[in-house]
Amino acid sequence: QLQLVESGGGLVQPGGSLRLSCAASGFSLDSNAIGWFRQAPGKEREGVSCINNSNGRTNYADSVKGRFTISRDNAKNTVYLQMNSLKPEDTAVYYCAARGYYCSGDASLFAVWGQGTQVTVSS
Repeated sequence: QLQLVESGGGLVQPGGSLRLSCAASGFSLDSNAIGWFRQAPGKEREGVSCINNSNGRTNYADSVKGRFTISRDNAKNTVYLQMNSLKPEDTAVYYCAARGYYCSGDASLFAVWGQGTQVTVSS
């Protein structure tokens, strides 16, 4: 069974940091592009960041560039999203997803999804 499990969400004050984890079971993350998406209440799901499978190339939404960093640990079969300088507008449910090709900002192209983890940025 192909499964992704996110963890690391929580409540943090503006300017704080969180590290989200996306752990895979049933398949190897290093053979897939892994994307992080988020969805805030009343808004559409948006792409946040993605890391390619073969070359490790990364990309970021303009709204998180310079603040978020995506990385992977193949030995742990886990992808991380380090989030620094968090803002209230970063509040959302964060999902990781996998597709067997290169990164894409189109969520519909990702085949395997985690259940999501809530991130709340508030004072």
